[in-house]
Amino acid sequence: MATPSPYPPHFKFDHSLARALDGFYAPAQAAPAPAPHLIVLNRPLATALGLDAVALDSEIGAAIFSGNHLPHGAMPLAQVYAGHQFGNFVPMLGDGRAMLLGEVLGRDGRRDIQLKGSGRTPFSRGGDGRAALGPVLREYLVSEAMHALGIPTTRALAAVSTGEHVWRNAKVPGAVLTRVAASHIRVGTFQFFAARGETDKVKQLADYVIARHYPALADSPQPYLRLLEAVAEAQAMLVARWMQVGFVHGVMNTDNTTMSGETIDYGPCAFMDAYSAHAVFSSIDLQGRYAYNNQPVMARWNMARLAETLLPLIHPDENEALRFADAVIAAFPTRYSAHWLTGMRAKLGLNTTDTGDTELIHWLLAIMQEQDADFSLVFRRLSTAVRGDVEPVRALLNHAADFDDWLARWLARRRQETSPAHERAAAMDRVNPRVIPRNHRVEAALAAATEQHDFAPFHELLAAITNPFDERPEFAQYAEPAPASFGPFTTFCGT
Repeated sequence: MATPSPYPPHFKFDHSLARALDGFYAPAQAAPAPAPHLIVLNRPLATALGLDAVALDSEIGAAIFSGNHLPHGAMPLAQVYAGHQFGNFVPMLGDGRAMLLGEVLGRDGRRDIQLKGSGRTPFSRGGDGRAALGPVLREYLVSEAMHALGIPTTRALAAVSTGEHVWRNAKVPGAVLTRVAASHIRVGTFQFFAARGETDKVKQLADYVIARHYPALADSPQPYLRLLEAVAEAQAMLVARWMQVGFVHGVMNTDNTTMSGETIDYGPCAFMDAYSAHAVFSSIDLQGRYAYNNQPVMARWNMARLAETLLPLIHPDENEALRFADAVIAAFPTRYSAHWLTGMRAKLGLNTTDTGDTELIHWLLAIMQEQDADFSLVFRRLSTAVRGDVEPVRALLNHAADFDDWLARWLARRRQETSPAHERAAAMDRVNPRVIPRNHRVEAALAAATEQHDFAPFHELLAAITNPFDERPEFAQYAEPAPASFGPFTTFCGT
């Protein structure tokens, strides 16, 4: 059982969720970690949260971030939610291995601080509530990479090894991740109360989400319809950003869909090397429900599930409520396409618009798929073509004749742009990453940490992926795709 921390206060906690949403959570307490060791503290994030990064990068931090000692003012709780998991509704889920310590007010506003892997909660459903070291380090790496890429995401504040082992398919080292989020409220949170017919609780939750995430909606004549629109807009933008960097989430269940529009839960996720519209990396996604090109479709599906929970609040007449909600869901593909097209134009160095741009982009993607070309490197090397050397990108596409035809079309399209070539090339380099968390690099870093207790590869990879757009010779190897011997890559859920 965690005890109150004997250390000076490092957190100025608030507990707006606990105050406003009684009955939406259960008290929780961390299980003791026998020998906690702080692997990494995210010092810049700690500073942004108003924390003393120097003091926390120590045994004090290891004790707090393992759950062994509660910071002053913490009120640990586990949130309840339901969710559609691969299309099947599960009415009772919740934080089965995580507990919210509280909220802090930092430079970027209110943020949750949550321990993940800290032990059983009332929602563990037979699980041990623990986390394995590998998945903790994966989430740390990928969430911080996503932040560096400018994509809305939960973030990693700290990773701690616990000094004990947990059983998965084998005995593996245990760890705890400290996760930071705008909030941990999910579509599944709404589903939990809607499925129980507790419309008053749905309204209470909606009012809290509006106040916390979308305060401008509070004075709207139709605040709950506007809330649905705002979340749909946030999710459309988010998934478009995933698609623009070749990211496959792998488990887009409604309990993994946040109301804030942040990416959450980095279990069976991966970035593509060779481009494939049908890329699937998750070992449990046998039907490709959450394949790369299906992510926009599933985001819309998830928004339809949110709409169902809000219908009684949108309008007292069910038919009218359905009409309003259906309009929002019907508009989702248009919202998504606008974000996707804007981002893809930027990747191609296009600031102006042309009716043929969508065709131009899909043509390039088709060539990339046919040639098994590396998604990230093709776009990165296009800026070299803008600077006058097309050979590096042509080589990636095996000198395909179709690419020369595409290149001529792209060059003609670029003549509509007024900015100088060097400015366009620099702008492309600011949106096309040189470094992403390559799967073979991530796996190598996790294997070194879990099998040899060697964290040097993890720290070096972290340094590379958190500066993804810079040309840095010391990290050149991290820009290269996996060798052919790496073979097909499969990820597994971190539970």
